[in-house]
Amino acid sequence: MKIKYFLCCLLLPAALSSNNLYAQKYRVLIFSKTAGFHHQSIAEGVPAIQKLGIENKFGVDTTTDSTQFTAANLKKYAAVVFLSTTGNVLGDEEQKAFEQYIRAGGGFVGVHAATDTEYDWPWYGKLVGAYFLKHPAQQMATLHVIDRKSIATKHLPATWARKDEWYNFKDINPDLKVLIELDEDSYTGGSNGAHHPMAWYHSYDGGRAFYTGLGHVEASYTDPMFLKHLLGGIQYAAGQKRME
Repeated sequence: MKIKYFLCCLLLPAALSSNNLYAQKYRVLIFSKTAGFHHQSIAEGVPAIQKLGIENKFGVDTTTDSTQFTAANLKKYAAVVFLSTTGNVLGDEEQKAFEQYIRAGGGFVGVHAATDTEYDWPWYGKLVGAYFLKHPAQQMATLHVIDRKSIATKHLPATWARKDEWYNFKDINPDLKVLIELDEDSYTGGSNGAHHPMAWYHSYDGGRAFYTGLGHVEASYTDPMFLKHLLGGIQYAAGQKRME
């Protein structure tokens, strides 16, 4: 009996480790390479998403290395999160690999400056949903949650006041399913008009895409409402839950 007990004690740590790995339902990749402005909030966003992974049983890898965008490597991930990427961050072959990944049913999550990325790659512009045009100074503004049935918004109030860096957009994809709009009467510097999208999702070229324009300010990544909003987008893009 003592021998059996000793063997069980030896095997227990390995078993626990194996169970923890098995409990991870899927993996996501955070990509945060910048070739333009570098957002300080990236340093807050990475551990915040890693914590969401621990709490919700998905694995999280993180990189700024674009050479990770190969067909073989991307197959590991249910979704790729572009966390405030800026500029031209992928080479031609890496772009092809990412297009193949999405066409095979992969997921994309864009956060804030993901729309300030790859202006010369029209396919990406359609995927992310719009391109960044300009922004005024950071300030308080009012958001209108126009779809309160989605997993990314059902916890939010109908009107949500918060401080952030409010992007104006160009080349907005008309096929987007808008979740949140920005009230341009509530702040100074808006240029998209009465319907100013700030968070959306859509099916695109075989895959799923979610974008939120929130997430510039560091405080976003300790805000439970924002984090639950982002989690819903990740779960949708990863194909784990329906948006509605």
